[in-house]
Amino acid sequence: MSIQRTQGYPVLIIGAGRGGSALLEMFLEDSLVKVVAIADTNPDAPGMLLAKKHGIPTFTVAAEALQICKDYPDCIVYNLSHDDSIAEEAFRVFGDRRVASGPEVKLFWQMVTNLKQIKGDLEKSQNQLRSIIHNAMDGIITINESGEIQAFNPAAEEIFGYSQHEAIGMNLSMLMPEPDQSAHGVHLDRYLQTGQSRILGVRGREVMAVRKSGEEFPMELSVSEMVLGGHRYFIGILRDITERKRAEKKIAHLAHYDYLTDLPNRAMLLDVLNHSIALAKRNKNKAAVLFLDLDGFKGINDTLGHDAGDLLLKGVSARLKKTIRDSDTVARVGGDEFIVVLDSIGTDENAVQVANKIIAVLSKAFDLKGQACHVGASIGISLFPEDSDNPVKLVKRADEAMYLAKQSGKSTYRFYRDVVQKRQDK
Repeated sequence: MSIQRTQGYPVLIIGAGRGGSALLEMFLEDSLVKVVAIADTNPDAPGMLLAKKHGIPTFTVAAEALQICKDYPDCIVYNLSHDDSIAEEAFRVFGDRRVASGPEVKLFWQMVTNLKQIKGDLEKSQNQLRSIIHNAMDGIITINESGEIQAFNPAAEEIFGYSQHEAIGMNLSMLMPEPDQSAHGVHLDRYLQTGQSRILGVRGREVMAVRKSGEEFPMELSVSEMVLGGHRYFIGILRDITERKRAEKKIAHLAHYDYLTDLPNRAMLLDVLNHSIALAKRNKNKAAVLFLDLDGFKGINDTLGHDAGDLLLKGVSARLKKTIRDSDTVARVGGDEFIVVLDSIGTDENAVQVANKIIAVLSKAFDLKGQACHVGASIGISLFPEDSDNPVKLVKRADEAMYLAKQSGKSTYRFYRDVVQKRQDK
């Protein structure tokens, strides 16, 4: 008699109903077991059909199956049928070799069923988790203790431009700009040795990252730690916040700049004027505020429309910026009102020269979509430290001087001291 050797422990299953089929399914997935045959009086039993599908010998007579099994050393027989004579036949074939049957097989079948249920539930949970990670809008990256990428979901692929195949196995530092790239390994080693971390447990920490193209971008990052199979892993959930940062920057810009001309607004102007006053104090110098109101703007706006009026305001803004020094500031503070802050003027005459330049440059015609239009400028001037050391008061007093300029014939300038003198003359 030839002795057959198998890759896996030889097993014979008698009874191919639900229990036998479940047992066969489990053994098919286990490399430690080799099912040499299965037997059942019903050739269409579930276990028989499954065995045929996988090329396992099937028998409708249990005694014949036992004869096949005896060619294998240490073959185990699982009797899931209700035929008690199987044990007697097995004793005749194998001698004192024991057959698993009766209550122990029932218990074993229940254990197998429970295990399959647990396995099914676990696979379902794993599939759900994979689906969540795969379809998550945020990037999810897992690294090991060496900093090597172990998982890289589709959102991370889209964010960084690397495919999963390119990323897995690479060091996470490739996604970082300098100096973070060079310091990453040091930080990771320090945490593994001391437990000190700057990012673990911190939600939504803003960092800079690098795409495959080399483009740097802002990212929001949350990192947690996981121990699996005795090994540490770090899971990063990340979000590209480029658009959010752009929106925040735009909102911040709109809070300090005029939406039409992109000149500083009143809030920004007061900050600038505070700085100019501080600079003038330090250098023991003067600063000037020129409050400018356009002459004739209302007529153009009313006759040609608001679009033409907006175009005119943009043109005025462009000319004002070209007229003053880079160190000076021009702001739009109202409909057709502008303020110029002159830093560190030596004498009052310097303010006069700038006022005359502005009046001259604005007196030239503006082309508003083929229509030539003319405006003038009435300008009021206040000085630091003569008129005040308070930014709000300096603006107010320059405004008062501007009204005096309008009353004096327009397209001219007046100092705040002229306003004071006029009051004294009354």
